[in-house]
Amino acid sequence: MSEQNTPAATQPAAQNSGGGFLQNLLHGPAARSLGLVVALALLFVIGIITSGDRFLSADNLMVILRYASIIGVVSIGVTFVITAGGIDLSVGSLMGLTSVVASLAVVQSAATNSTWLLMVAVGVLVGMLAGFVNGLIIAYGNVVAFIATVAMLVAARGLAEIISERRTLLVTNTDFTGFMRDDFLGVPVLVWIFAVVAAAGWFLLNRTTFGRRTVAIGGNLEASRLAGIKVKRHLVSLYVLAGLTAGIAGVMMMGRTTSGTSTHGLLYELDAIAAVVVGGTLLAGGRGTIMGTVLGVLIFSTLTNVFTQNNLDTSVQSLIKGAIIVVAVMLQQRLAARKERKAKKQPIKV
Repeated sequence: MSEQNTPAATQPAAQNSGGGFLQNLLHGPAARSLGLVVALALLFVIGIITSGDRFLSADNLMVILRYASIIGVVSIGVTFVITAGGIDLSVGSLMGLTSVVASLAVVQSAATNSTWLLMVAVGVLVGMLAGFVNGLIIAYGNVVAFIATVAMLVAARGLAEIISERRTLLVTNTDFTGFMRDDFLGVPVLVWIFAVVAAAGWFLLNRTTFGRRTVAIGGNLEASRLAGIKVKRHLVSLYVLAGLTAGIAGVMMMGRTTSGTSTHGLLYELDAIAAVVVGGTLLAGGRGTIMGTVLGVLIFSTLTNVFTQNNLDTSVQSLIKGAIIVVAVMLQQRLAARKERKAKKQPIKV
């Protein structure tokens, strides 16, 4: 899979220097993905050394993939928002709100075994509606994305607690839970959903005008506006997209745990942002990579599994994950600075 870059980055000097293919391989998107693959392989080696055959068992690999699937779906939507230079800290709370509303529909028998898809649709629409509100506040209310989505984080979690009365709502719809916990061709349905969402996200970002506009806005918002892009409308659609993926993830969580509760998705927004940043999407916007996000999610889910297998204290786990995020951001800043210096050295063609 390829990735989207800023207009300046899409014209590597290598294409004009004669050593194009090799330099692209060493310094382009493929090299960044290769580095993530190597990191993932190293984690597998560590897992095998520390846990032996237990780590490579089919059951454990499915555990890693199931964990990656839900956080992965959330991360796809967050990738778009960050690529456009924004941030969404509310996706974890939206997962909790979605699961509560959708499971409440089951409790009230609004969805029977034959119409549980309606229940799923209601849950996803709740996520999209919340994303729409986020987008309106940010784009038309001129509120900083960080503040707007933190407010939504608090409000959505509070609303979920009010609706559920802080109770865990059991999902008794056996058709729904059976589908979400089933396997297809030996792979969990949750993983298939992640694969479909990731493929759709890659196509949207890399092969459509919507994706190119997202990258352009992240690269230079004012220039995008002058180029005729309806920036505010596009920003709203990006937050709706993030709400959509959060809604899907909330329904997936509900299916996996057979319950809806306001605590679902707690801190998932941080895990999603970490996966996106480690995957190579620039936190400052202007470059996004769905493939990198998928690899970032797999790295964090594998890392969590290795920690769990070795009974590592959760506080230490958080400390190590935090250090990884800091290192990733520092590397991003160094790469961005180096790219800027190279761009300044390029002769101006007239």
